Amino acid sequence: MSSSLRSDVKVLVVGAGGREHAIVRALKRSPQQPELLCAPGNAGIAADACLLDVSIDDVMGIARLAEVENVDLVVIGPEGPLVGGLADTLASMGIAVFGPKAAAAKLEGSKAYAKEMMIEAKVPTAGFELVGTVEEGMAAIDRYPVVLKADGLAGGKGVVIAQSEREARDTLEDFLVARRFDTRMVVVEEFLAGEELSLLALCDGERAVPMASARDYKRIGEGDEGLNTGGMGSYSPVAGFDEQVVSELAAAVHQPIVDLMRKRGTPFHGVLYAGLMLTFQGPRVLEYNVRFGDPETQAVLPRLRSDLLDVLLRASRPGGLEGLRLEWSPDSAVTLVLASAGYPESSSCGDLIAGLEQVPETIEVTHAGTARTAAGVVTAGGRVLNVTALGPDPESARDAAYAAAEMISFEGMQLRHDIAARAVGIAEGPRAVEGAA
Repeated sequence: MSSSLRSDVKVLVVGAGGREHAIVRALKRSPQQPELLCAPGNAGIAADACLLDVSIDDVMGIARLAEVENVDLVVIGPEGPLVGGLADTLASMGIAVFGPKAAAAKLEGSKAYAKEMMIEAKVPTAGFELVGTVEEGMAAIDRYPVVLKADGLAGGKGVVIAQSEREARDTLEDFLVARRFDTRMVVVEEFLAGEELSLLALCDGERAVPMASARDYKRIGEGDEGLNTGGMGSYSPVAGFDEQVVSELAAAVHQPIVDLMRKRGTPFHGVLYAGLMLTFQGPRVLEYNVRFGDPETQAVLPRLRSDLLDVLLRASRPGGLEGLRLEWSPDSAVTLVLASAGYPESSSCGDLIAGLEQVPETIEVTHAGTARTAAGVVTAGGRVLNVTALGPDPESARDAAYAAAEMISFEGMQLRHDIAARAVGIAEGPRAVEGAA
């Protein structure tokens, strides 16, 4: 479906979650006033962009729509289409794309490959072994807790911190025998203690330009208890990580990977996300993602003062980010995730969402798993909504976010009440290791 109006720039955002809604909102703030399309989008994105009815996994379908719609830029949100080669297909058709080609996206598509790249690029990371059987995995473990990572894509749930021999064996059997995530290899990784940090960098194939720091919360329960999720909240910036510190970190953990990929003939264009553990021995990379983080994006982009459209167009071109300096609001941002009943093991769909109209316009509510019915907006996934508030300090932003979240309700709604607690001086409990995969 095409809009009858045509602005100077037409952008297609690929995806259907809260991250994509945040990207659409940020592009909508561009002074260039682009015409925005989203494939396939969701009930919330429909208010900000024209939706295209196509599956996220339909590479050729998306590419054909981009060609028919004559878009100037395609921004790929999720990891699946990137690993599946959507950027390659678009580039072969002469369509500008923000997102790495499949060879570079392998950095997220394979945890084993990512570790090998870290070693070759001399990026600090945790010790590890790659195993293909349960017995090899058990033999590789010399202490507990230990981190076990499924090699392939796992929707943010492919990491287990095994506290005992029994848990380790059960996890290895789940990954390698039951093939829960269709993986044939597992990374057995050293457990690292410390504080986590998420740092995203925009890359143009030659350089990495860091964005603002953020911290996310992967576990379903408060105090980081319970199962891993795709993320239950985030905040930005993180105290102690000003522009100078962030630049130094990017030089140590992003730029070496960008340099190595360029050397290998697989230049990286897009967002390179580094999940870091801040240990007593210094920062260590736990994982790389090849796209905007979710829910970090929902906290980071509302603080961006630079024109996101200009930045993404520049990053799509080799060397296009030369001289770029991103401008940020001094405000703090706190993002809360509202999840459906049963998440992360399952999700309840079709539950009517109440209270959205009560949320003040100063609060950014982005939709993740929603659908519109005759009765109204209903749940349609595990993570349902994101509530993001800005404030002059972390406490103000946090208070505003929780006040807005309390206006929204649906059956079985799950919400962590300790997001950004430490940022305002409230103890959160131990946060020892990442849970993304």
